[in-house]
Amino acid sequence: MNDHRFTLILSGVSEITPELADALYVATGGDIELNMRDGVAFLEFDRAFSSLHDAVTSAISQVEGAGVGVRVVRVESQDANTIAKINADLLGLTAGTSAGQD
Repeated sequence: MNDHRFTLILSGVSEITPELADALYVATGGDIELNMRDGVAFLEFDRAFSSLHDAVTSAISQVEGAGVGVRVVRVESQDANTIAKINADLLGLTAGTSAGQD
């Protein structure tokens, strides 16, 4: 297992409440730090997983499944290639397509 550090940028959060923080903490197993900057909520993870891809997709499922109306809209990490693929998946893009193509 490797430690993977990444950030999930969230939508559906107008403020950080104790209920929101508790729900996300429980849903993710507690390996998060919930923050908000300039009106944008984000979760920072330090997660032990076999791959960054698996760590991130697991975290997205847990966050979006927490039942608090939160959606992941972007992922940030130092590993740009893996993150670019996950971000494309979040946008509904598939291999061979790009935003703006008809």
